[in-house]
Amino acid sequence: MRNIIDKMNSLYPISDETIQILKENTVLCHFPKRHQLIEANKFCKSAYFIEEGMTRSFWLVNGEEITTSFACEGAIVFSMDELYYNKMSEEFVETLEDVVVYRISLDKLRRLFETNIELANWGRIIHQDEYRRLHRSHKERLTLSAKERYEEFRQQFPQVNQRAQLGYIASYLGITLSTLSRLRGARK
Repeated sequence: MRNIIDKMNSLYPISDETIQILKENTVLCHFPKRHQLIEANKFCKSAYFIEEGMTRSFWLVNGEEITTSFACEGAIVFSMDELYYNKMSEEFVETLEDVVVYRISLDKLRRLFETNIELANWGRIIHQDEYRRLHRSHKERLTLSAKERYEEFRQQFPQVNQRAQLGYIASYLGITLSTLSRLRGARK
């Protein structure tokens, strides 16, 4: 759990006791590339702490996959609809690489948020950061050119830029694959 704990501590310091509680409530899992951790219109009942590998979240709109976010080592992925509203997910989360994750049931995660102030504060911070990312992304789509959006993406997410397929990045940025290829080619 080293990558997960390091990431958690970088956002909000957690004690050895809380780390132990987290370990006691998670299960180590390995999933191959292209595995669906979360599926739209289904209850998943789990969240996944990513120790190794990368995922992407996406919506299916008129048969087209629209990438909404990426997650790498140290992140947690889950359906907000399910965790907070007891509704089926509207998004899919799939692995982009072979992943090593620690699975926790959403019931246990809710209970830990209610009973452990360190995990509750960590959860608040990851949601603050996600809100900021979403707000920034929305603003960039409305105000920046494709080139400027790509440059911002490269700076914000260098790991994803190096590891994710171009089509997924283009979808996230709201541009065509050919536009992204041209922008990447112009940088060389």
